[in-house]
Amino acid sequence: MSLATTSIRRRCTAQATIATPLGALLLARTEHGLAGAWFEGQKHHAGELEAPERPADPLLRAAAEQLGDYFAGRSSRFDVPLDLHGTGFQLGVWQALRAIGPGQTRSYLEIARTVGSPKAVRAVGAAVGKNPLSVIVPCHRVVGSNGALTGYAGGLHRKRALLALEGVS
Repeated sequence: MSLATTSIRRRCTAQATIATPLGALLLARTEHGLAGAWFEGQKHHAGELEAPERPADPLLRAAAEQLGDYFAGRSSRFDVPLDLHGTGFQLGVWQALRAIGPGQTRSYLEIARTVGSPKAVRAVGAAVGKNPLSVIVPCHRVVGSNGALTGYAGGLHRKRALLALEGVS
């Protein structure tokens, strides 16, 4: 289990599982914001949480509605408050991911340069893989330097589907 998921497990105050076209997605919140969104079977999934299941929680409901709009192609905007948990390096990488617009991609090398560590491409890949907020922090928009679709913690089939939904071929 990663630092992020361990921290989220300790601080989680409510959870909800929603259906998406790509499978079940577990949403987890803390008192400060949305902290997790993991597809079923995703690497670094938080696993079973002790927090109560609260699909009517206002923040979880808003996140579910925004994800529903995203999957329906109505909106790619996520404005729920986030509570990201990770190392300083991971937080920097995840912030760089949030700057990648819908329908755009960036390479791991470009992200490494953005965070000021151009030689840390593998570390960037590891941080991208441990992103606890699938879709909302768009790690699916990161590709290899040659444009190839490389790893995705939620599975390459989901990465392909998310990019296709955003018009990336």
